[in-house]
This record gives sequence, C-alpha cells and structure tokens, in this order.
Amino acid sequence: MNNWLVWSLLSAIFAGATAVLAKIGVTGVDSNFATAIRTTVILLFTWMIASFTWAHWSFGNVSFRTWLFLILSGLATGLSWLCYFRALQLGEASRVAPMDKLSVLFAILFAAIVLRETLTWHHWLGGGLVLTGAVILAFK
Repeated sequence: MNNWLVWSLLSAIFAGATAVLAKIGVTGVDSNFATAIRTTVILLFTWMIASFTWAHWSFGNVSFRTWLFLILSGLATGLSWLCYFRALQLGEASRVAPMDKLSVLFAILFAAIVLRETLTWHHWLGGGLVLTGAVILAFK
C-alpha cells in the first residue's frame, strides 16, 4: 500500500462520499456550524490515527518553516471547507463537487509557479479536460 495512485483513488472515493454526506448534513443547519462539527470529527479522528505512530513524534524537530506552511495549509483547508459547505447548502452536490474539483487546476498552476514544477502537455490536456467537465456539469 505504498503506491501514490492507490491512496489518490481512495482519497477521491472518500471525497466523493463527502459531497453527498455533507449535502445531507447541511440541511437545516448553518453551513459554518456544520463545517465546525465536521472539522471537530476530523480533528479527533486524525489525532487518534496519529497516536498509533506516537513513538515517531518529535515536536522539537519540526522546523519553523514546516510549522508555518502546515498552518497556512490548514487555514486554506478551513477556508475551502467553509466555502464548500456554503456552496453545498445553496446548490446541488452533483454541480458543486465538480466545481470544487477545479482545485486540480489551481494545484497544477500553483505547483508550476511556487514549486517550479515543469508542466507538460499531459498537465495542459488533463487540466483542460477537468475544466471542460466542471463547466459542463456546473451549468444546465
């Protein structure tokens, strides 16, 4: 189970389930409150999973840069979830989820700009297909 593709597909399956479960969950409740509930569950769940590898932890060995970027990543995730839950509350899951997946395009662009990854025709074609699919699914 050390294959990135397997873990990526599992992530996609769980993310797909998240859209449907969250759409049901935001019914009749403030979307920010719903996000807080979900985030609390994630917090508890991930600390439980992480505790299984407790022996490998060393907070003192984590650099300031690592802390900074993990905190920024967490803030970006939180903002994404708040926006996602609000969108689910207002729209259909089958239309909101594909628009959310435009994050693929932003990830490709940010990777090229920030990480200086080289983009190939595969990135452009795949990104274009993601964009095309999201637009087709978003608009009736």
